[in-house]
Amino acid sequence: MIKRELYLSMLRDSYSSDLIKVIMGVRRCGKSVLLSQIMDELKVSGIDNKHIIYINFEDYDNVIYTNPKKFHEYIKNKIIDNKKYYLFFDEIQNVDDFERVVNSFRATLNVSIFITGSNSKLLSGELATHLSGRYISITMMPFTFSEFIELYISKNGDNRDNTMLSLFNEYKTWGGMPQIYNTNSPQERKLYLKDLYNSIVLKDIIGRNNIKDTNLLDRITYFMMENIAGIISSNSIANYLKKERVNTTVDTVLNYVDYISSSLLFNKVNRYEIRGKNVLATLEKYYLIDLGFLNLKKSGIEKKSGARLENIIYNELLSRGYDVYIGKTDRGEVDFVVNDFGEISYYQVADYLSSDEVIEREFGAFKRVEDNHPKYVITMDEMDYSRGGIKHLNAIEFLLDK
Repeated sequence: MIKRELYLSMLRDSYSSDLIKVIMGVRRCGKSVLLSQIMDELKVSGIDNKHIIYINFEDYDNVIYTNPKKFHEYIKNKIIDNKKYYLFFDEIQNVDDFERVVNSFRATLNVSIFITGSNSKLLSGELATHLSGRYISITMMPFTFSEFIELYISKNGDNRDNTMLSLFNEYKTWGGMPQIYNTNSPQERKLYLKDLYNSIVLKDIIGRNNIKDTNLLDRITYFMMENIAGIISSNSIANYLKKERVNTTVDTVLNYVDYISSSLLFNKVNRYEIRGKNVLATLEKYYLIDLGFLNLKKSGIEKKSGARLENIIYNELLSRGYDVYIGKTDRGEVDFVVNDFGEISYYQVADYLSSDEVIEREFGAFKRVEDNHPKYVITMDEMDYSRGGIKHLNAIEFLLDK
């Protein structure tokens, strides 16, 4: 088991805090394992096991507690003294009216609460209303490349038969879902990803949103996969579907895209006007949460290695806890604007700097960025092309630099 230190370090100072700890992430990215690792650390610190209460609401044995009254009653009966209790609720969105129950625990009991969910709207609506200012949240991702390498070493030792480039290509192909590397069989990996995809679609998209047209949902999802790292709009999807002789409306497409991104299968990235320092609400890009899902569809994206690399870099930046935007200049675009608690930096991503024209394009993207914040170009090249105050980084070295 790989210790998810990246996320543990974000939460440790709050283990005993009254703030509710909210952990969001796509299905099977490791949220339950993270809760288990937090519980282990609490036990090591001296917390009695009787003061740690865990419920997985995906487990059918606990289906009775998806009733809010039964859930509330069960927890109240488990708390028998005045010492602090640590409550862990996995996939809390399966509980009806969970917001009020969780807030009741927080307000009336001596507890520290951890909850997980696989929907980006977990913090919207009632929960945000009841818990305003009383929670912290993190978004958990599948394995980063450095975690993948840690897993590889744990299985194979530090004597690597494969080069770092071949390992990166494996990661770029199969992604970072923790359980995908329990087998080396491509067929078994594809079956696992298909099962996971179907679970996300059935439980987190169709079930929650009462979707009837599953064929339309699949077509829109695959279109988004085909166009990772590209600008996607409901109009562009509707026009594509029209050419495919699929009748729908722009509003329906807009709703379906929202349902898909809410399941955390994709992350929507807004544009940021660099000069005006404004976040724009049009012409967003969508990045796939894990590139392994591309194995479910044979498409042109297989040849777009630059788009795959851009997706990996975006996911890495997100996993480090940064706010990430698409940069808009008055004459072009910067791939990523990163905000790390007010510290701004800019990133361009390309597969290789294969010609003078490509070098000019990637480094030239910063010409209209008239400030002194750090600027980086990330590619697979091993030669250092840094120039004009813009630092060139090798992608693999960047991903392994913790």
